[in-house]
Amino acid sequence: MYAKTQYKLSSQDLEIILALVRGGTLAEAGEQLSVDASTVFRSVQRMEKGLGTRLFERSRLGYQPSDMARSLARHAEQVEAQLDAARSVVQQSPEQVTGTVRITSTDTFLHALIAPALRDLQASHPLLSYELDTRNELANLSRHEADIALRATRRPPAHLVGKHIGPIRVAMFAARGGKWKKANAGKAPWIAPDDALPEHPSVIWRRKQYPKVEPQFRVNSILSVAEMVALGLGVGVLPLFLARQRGDLTQLGGVLDEAQTELWLLTHAESRHLRRVSTVFGHLAGSLSLD
Repeated sequence: MYAKTQYKLSSQDLEIILALVRGGTLAEAGEQLSVDASTVFRSVQRMEKGLGTRLFERSRLGYQPSDMARSLARHAEQVEAQLDAARSVVQQSPEQVTGTVRITSTDTFLHALIAPALRDLQASHPLLSYELDTRNELANLSRHEADIALRATRRPPAHLVGKHIGPIRVAMFAARGGKWKKANAGKAPWIAPDDALPEHPSVIWRRKQYPKVEPQFRVNSILSVAEMVALGLGVGVLPLFLARQRGDLTQLGGVLDEAQTELWLLTHAESRHLRRVSTVFGHLAGSLSLD
């Protein structure tokens, strides 16, 4: 155990702790801070020696934060939020909004809904920039990994605030002009995101309605399902808002009520007052539509 000395934490120390808690490895933390991993390592050693306690446990999985490190990271998040709020006040003019807004969604929502909305916003706020995360593992708004999330869920987390965009209705689709019909869907090759999204409502519905069907093509996103169905490789379940934008798909049967979920635009309560976040959130809330 390190010998405890009178050590005064700095804002830079908090920034390093927060980056390592979020990243989990020296390399990830260094990338967030734009420094090399060795700099992060030396900084953590210096802090632990000064504080007289370990902040992180090293393992093959990375750096696991102690209770103290988690507590300090929460304070660091508050400092980060206050700095963001201060920066949002410093605008070139009352009409101009600057800064980076981080949005997490899926590639389906990004291409079909978010990108068209941001195109319109770009004209009125050209100084805004965006970081767009389309991993299946949605970023954590509470840890400020993202500012805004567009999520498919029937029950959004209680600690987040947002707007209900509407129901995501889905149906079975095949390539337009192809041989697959609703009557022979059980014999068709299926395209589905079973491994990437095993709890997706479309996967649960298919397993219930067609228990003997095993997808011939397993993909990692609904957008990939649409592209492969359109090529005539098989059938798949797709959201209507996506499929109706295309002329190369045909709907097989009616809407699948059992597979319906809801679309929510969400942000953290601490972030919604930041001007850059509120500007983008307000525009998306007024622009996104599933009809």
